[in-house]
Amino acid sequence: MDYTTLGSTGLRVSVAGLGCGGNSRLGLGSGKSETEAIALVRMAYDLGVNFFDTAEAYGTEEVLGRALRGIPRDRVVISSKSRIVDARGATVPPAAILTSLDDSLRKLAVDTIDVFHLHAVQPTHYDYALNELAPALLRQKELGKIKHLGITETPPRDPQQAMLSRALQDPCWEVMMLAFSMMNQGPRRTIFPLSKARGVGTLLMFVVRNLFSRPEVLEQTIEDLGRNGLLPVGTTPGDPLGFLIHEGGASSLTDAAYRFARHEPGADVTLFGTGDERHLRSNVESLLKPPLPQEDVDKLHEVFGALSGVGLVFPDRTPAPLR
Repeated sequence: MDYTTLGSTGLRVSVAGLGCGGNSRLGLGSGKSETEAIALVRMAYDLGVNFFDTAEAYGTEEVLGRALRGIPRDRVVISSKSRIVDARGATVPPAAILTSLDDSLRKLAVDTIDVFHLHAVQPTHYDYALNELAPALLRQKELGKIKHLGITETPPRDPQQAMLSRALQDPCWEVMMLAFSMMNQGPRRTIFPLSKARGVGTLLMFVVRNLFSRPEVLEQTIEDLGRNGLLPVGTTPGDPLGFLIHEGGASSLTDAAYRFARHEPGADVTLFGTGDERHLRSNVESLLKPPLPQEDVDKLHEVFGALSGVGLVFPDRTPAPLR
């Protein structure tokens, strides 16, 4: 496994991070048992993964806590989150956020959470998150319940990443989770230059999802882009990513997607989700491969670099085919 430091936090983290949400939820989303989910987490750890991301909303905190039981606490980095808006769309009061934190600590069976995020913050709720919730959580940091404060975006509702662009101006946020992929490269211009300069750790999500794992989704996406005149002249409409698959290049689009994201300057941890051990091993292997050939990266920048909001859809809870 390759390791890096998460921004200025001092946390030494694996470049591959196991996401416990998304479509798979460690396999629980496709009907697998908690025993199987625990085995998956342990396999990730055995492969060198030490960064595990969960959330109140995922329903996987407890199973992750059970999976990590017996592993020395300083050998793993745990990330969790609390929603700031309830099912009715009302903002959650600070006291409820603190209750959520305590619940997460209990479910994970730990005394402190390494990175605790405010989850899926929309631009319209950012002032509330900054002025009302962050101060309450910073007091919990002083008490030792959390080590570092993070914030995550909600990509389908904020494709231009306006919230994170604002959050980068405020020093309380030490880690950010954001969407980045071969066809959603906006952070190269708007996020990574500032996050690197200010030492903010980055966790990448939406790197693959259905866009690069389901051929029919990619085909429809390309068709829509072409219809709207968003593909450059000369791009192969039916197979615009085919140039990535060749000897010395990527072995699949999923492989290309992970390698493109993982080696982007400014990317710390690339998150992936799965409920299958073979898929887990394949993802880790891709994330440990060298960068894509520079000519392929340059072409991805040329063809898709100006796009935004592509592939940003909420999890449909349908397991993607293993590729």
